Amino acid sequence: MTQYDKNSRKYQDAKHEKLFKDIDENVQTIKALFRNSFDVLFQEINIVNENKLKAVIIFINGLTSKSSIESNVVKPLLAHINTTSKEALIDLLDKNELMLTDFTPCDYLDQTIEAILVGRTIILIDGCDYAFEMDTSHWKERDVTEPNAESVVRGPREGFTENMITNTALIRRKIKTPRLTFESLKIGKLTQTQVIIASIEGVTNNNLIKEMKIRLSRIDTDSVLDAGYIEQFIEDEPFSLFPTVGFSEKPDVIASKLLEGRIALIVDGSPDVLSVPHLFIETIQSSEDYYTRPWYASFIRLLRLLSLIIVLYFPSVYIAAQTYHQEMLPTQLFITMAASKEGVPFPAVIELLIMSVLFEILKEAGVRMPKPIGLAVNIVGALVLGEAAVEAGLVSSPIVMITALAGIAGFTIYPLNDSITFLRFAFIILGAVSGLFGITIGSIFVLIHLVSIRSFGAPYMSPLAPRNKNGLIDSIIRGPLWMMNHRPRAIGWKNNRKQRIHKLKYKK
Repeated sequence: MTQYDKNSRKYQDAKHEKLFKDIDENVQTIKALFRNSFDVLFQEINIVNENKLKAVIIFINGLTSKSSIESNVVKPLLAHINTTSKEALIDLLDKNELMLTDFTPCDYLDQTIEAILVGRTIILIDGCDYAFEMDTSHWKERDVTEPNAESVVRGPREGFTENMITNTALIRRKIKTPRLTFESLKIGKLTQTQVIIASIEGVTNNNLIKEMKIRLSRIDTDSVLDAGYIEQFIEDEPFSLFPTVGFSEKPDVIASKLLEGRIALIVDGSPDVLSVPHLFIETIQSSEDYYTRPWYASFIRLLRLLSLIIVLYFPSVYIAAQTYHQEMLPTQLFITMAASKEGVPFPAVIELLIMSVLFEILKEAGVRMPKPIGLAVNIVGALVLGEAAVEAGLVSSPIVMITALAGIAGFTIYPLNDSITFLRFAFIILGAVSGLFGITIGSIFVLIHLVSIRSFGAPYMSPLAPRNKNGLIDSIIRGPLWMMNHRPRAIGWKNNRKQRIHKLKYKK
């Protein structure tokens, strides 16, 4: 067995292996564990005098600030290493009297390796069987900007980044209370990704927190590269079309969910923060609804609900009416539709499927291509292909209009984009096979599925089913803020009331 294999086995099997007093043995062990990677730097400080002091500074190039190491590590160490005995120097380090940033001792090999991997700097001193760890981590990160997928006209425009510390700070700015807690754990045997469980003590149900910890503890995987990995491991209905775990890139959205008693999951390296429980009604709600007057916010929510109905039923009902239920159509409309299909060689369902697939291809191309090119592809491609298909006699004009309307309506309910895309095609096929009867049966099955699933114990269709009077104030219709006195009951709180509004009495 090679030296590399010996050290790898020792690191994996002996998680609490103590460091050696011999500095050379510690250095060789750490080098072997990192396979002599070029980015792991070992800077030796060897003073040849009566003290015979030898120290080694270890850090990863690119994850640490070299200027911080120079000013906070090397200079203070050199200032004492010439004039101080080995015992006195170690004593100074133990007492943290060298003005080093976030300075802590490190006794075990696995702790030392983990500290190096997250961008910390390690000091090894010959004759000392433990290391000294300090926080000098620094790397390039994206600035706090407005999320592209959740842009608003009115309200905060800041969004989460890939830096976990930045994300926790953004939430802390919104909720200024010591009851806001962040619990950390690591998931992924190889990536060791840090995951933060955010909750508010006294507001979040303790059983909900326990359930989250149980589900996270069951995750046994090599890698977690994004919050989407965690979402798929902890969701209640992995085979459902509908998401039971919410996500957002906006701190104000996550703060509002925490204040309602939900749990947020912050994954290091991901700008998406997860939240549970997640209810269906949240998909037609937006953070901007609460920053505008309730009448307009309610109107916009009704438009989103109308968009959901259009994207699901408009194409399929058109196919069913044209194929099986011509008597439902006004005579003039039926004559116009029949005239538009003159010369088209395909049935209406084939036309609609062709145009729907082309629309999805254009949408995917616009997302994957660079933004300036993607925008041009979406606009020019849709116009050119639609007009060319009609002129070539491959599809009729109503089909192009229906496809475009259903596609645009789908953009208004982005959280359900995956679900409605699949259901739209399913309802089109049901409408073509058995008309309105098939669409009705399909709708019944979807509704039964929606009322039967849960998200971390909360009924997915709450407050609509089961109906909750207090929850209906903020559902499809958004009531005034001064009427929203209770948190959602579906998640189960001991402290359900969140505000008390006293009516103002005016003196005549």
